[in-house]
Amino acid sequence: MALLSALRLNMTDVPGAANGDRYRAALEMASYADANGITAVGCEEHHLTATGWLPSPLVLAAAVAARTSTIRISIGALLVPLYDPVRLAEDIAVLDHLSAGRVSYVTGIGYRPAEYHAVDKDFRRRGRLMDECLDVLLKAWGDEPFDYRGRLIDVTPKPHTKPHPVLFIGGMSAAAARRAARFGLPFSPPMPMPDIEAVYRDELVRHGKQGFVFSPENGSTVTHLTTDPERAWAHCGQHFLHEATEYSSWAVADVPRPNESPATTVGELRAAGNVEVLTPQELVAQCRAGRTGVTLHPLIGGLPLDEGWESLRLLVDQVLPALQP
Repeated sequence: MALLSALRLNMTDVPGAANGDRYRAALEMASYADANGITAVGCEEHHLTATGWLPSPLVLAAAVAARTSTIRISIGALLVPLYDPVRLAEDIAVLDHLSAGRVSYVTGIGYRPAEYHAVDKDFRRRGRLMDECLDVLLKAWGDEPFDYRGRLIDVTPKPHTKPHPVLFIGGMSAAAARRAARFGLPFSPPMPMPDIEAVYRDELVRHGKQGFVFSPENGSTVTHLTTDPERAWAHCGQHFLHEATEYSSWAVADVPRPNESPATTVGELRAAGNVEVLTPQELVAQCRAGRTGVTLHPLIGGLPLDEGWESLRLLVDQVLPALQP
C-alpha cells in the first residue's frame, strides 16, 4: 500500500537557538527524504513570531529544490496579499524552473493584522488585495502582455509548468471557496469541511468552471515517531507545546483552525491529539487499517536535532519498507 508521507518544515524554534544549524539540518532532512521515497516537503509562512516561524517560504523552497530531485515541495499557505504581485509572479516562475515544476502553492489571505502592518498593507482590504494579486499572477504567466496600473507589461520568464504552476486557494470560509471557484482554481481547506466544499462545487457550476477539492486526511495533525512514546513525551513534549501555544494565541473568534488547542500543559496537549507520538509498529498498523497519510514535523518547536532525525529515520527504516507491496 502506498503511504503519502511528508515533512513539515516551518522552522519554529526556541529563543536563543542556533538557527543556522537548524536551517542546514532542514536541507539535510529534505535531501534524505528525497533519497528515501518520502512524498513531499511542506513549507509555511508567518511573520513576526516568537518562535521564528518561517517568514520566507519561497527562499526555503528554492534551497530544498536545489538539494533534491524528485520530491514534491508544497508552500502553504503562501500569503499572497503581502507581496508585490508582479515580483511574486517572477519569483514563482523562476522557482518553477529551478524545481522543474515540483513546487505547488496553497495561497492564503492570512488572518493576523500584524503581518499586514509589517509590510504596510491594509488588513481591511485583504480580500481585494487577494483578488488583485491572483488576477496579476494568472495574467503574468500567460503568453500575452497585460495592462497593469495603466501600463502594458510582459513578465518573463514564463513558468516551466503550463499553463501555470499548481496553485490552490486555501481557506476555511465560504468566501475562500467562492474565490477559488471564481478563478477556476482548486480549493484546499486545511481539514475536511463538507459544507464549505459544497459551496465551492456549487460556485464552480455557477461560473462554468472545473476544479477539485484537496484537504489533508488528518487536518494538520503531525506525527513524531519513536521507540518509546512515554520517553518522547517527557523529553519532547515541551517543544510540541511551545509551537502549539503560539499558534493557539492567534485564535480568531468563530474561525475553526486545525491543530488549534487551548492546552496549557503537555498533558492537555497529549489528550487533544493534535500531535501524535507513535511507534513505527503503531503507524504501520494504522496504515494497514486504512490510513493513507502521515506528516512528520522533525523540527517542531525547537525539537533537538537528534530527536527529529530519529523520527525521520524510523519512518524510512521501519515504516515505509513494511508497507511495500
